[in-house]
Amino acid sequence: MFDVAVIEDPAVAAVSLEPTRARLLAQLAEPASASALAERVGLARQKVNYHLRELERHGLVELVEERRKGNMTERVLRATAASYVISPVALAAVAPDPGRAPDRLSARWLLALAARLVRDVGTLITGAARANRPVATFAMAGEVRFASAADRAAFADELARTVSTLVSRYHDENAAGGRTHRVVVAIHPAVPTRAPEPETREP
Repeated sequence: MFDVAVIEDPAVAAVSLEPTRARLLAQLAEPASASALAERVGLARQKVNYHLRELERHGLVELVEERRKGNMTERVLRATAASYVISPVALAAVAPDPGRAPDRLSARWLLALAARLVRDVGTLITGAARANRPVATFAMAGEVRFASAADRAAFADELARTVSTLVSRYHDENAAGGRTHRVVVAIHPAVPTRAPEPETREP
C-alpha cells in the first residue's frame, strides 16, 4: 500500500468521489471483507459488494487474500493507498494555467501554481513508482504571525530577494547532465483546522 496515490484518470476520480465508495475506501486502510465492511458502515452486503467491484475495477482496492468459509470463499480487500490526490490532469481541459496571468499577489495565481505543483509531482510519483525509484524533492512549511500588513509586505520582499539570490547563485544553464528543478514559494493566510464531522450511517 502506498502512503499517497495520485489519480490522473477522470473515470477513477469519479469513482473515488462517489460518497459511499469514498467511505469504503477510508475503511479499507486496513484489510476487510465485504461482510465486515457492511456491518461497519451499516449497508447491505450486496450493496457493499457492488461498490467494491467498481473500486477494484478502477484500481482503487486490491485483493489481499481469499478465505474459505464453509462452502463460500470470502475475499479480503484493502485500499491501494492510505490516501489519494486527484491530479489536475484528470481535468486537463479546464485545469488552471499559471502562465496565463502571472501575478505574485493574486490568490488565484497561487492556486494555479499549486495545481501545477500537484500535477507535476503527481506525474513524478507515478513514473517513479513504475520504475521503483525515489523522487528527489525538498519541501518545508511553517507559520509566521505578522504584526501588520506592512511587516507582511516587507517579509515577502525580503523572501523574494533571498530566493532570487540563491537561484542566481546555483542556476547553471550550461551544466552538462544538469536537470532543471522548479522552485515554488508561497505565503497565504492560515486556515483554521476544522473538527472532524461525525460519521453518518445510511439506512
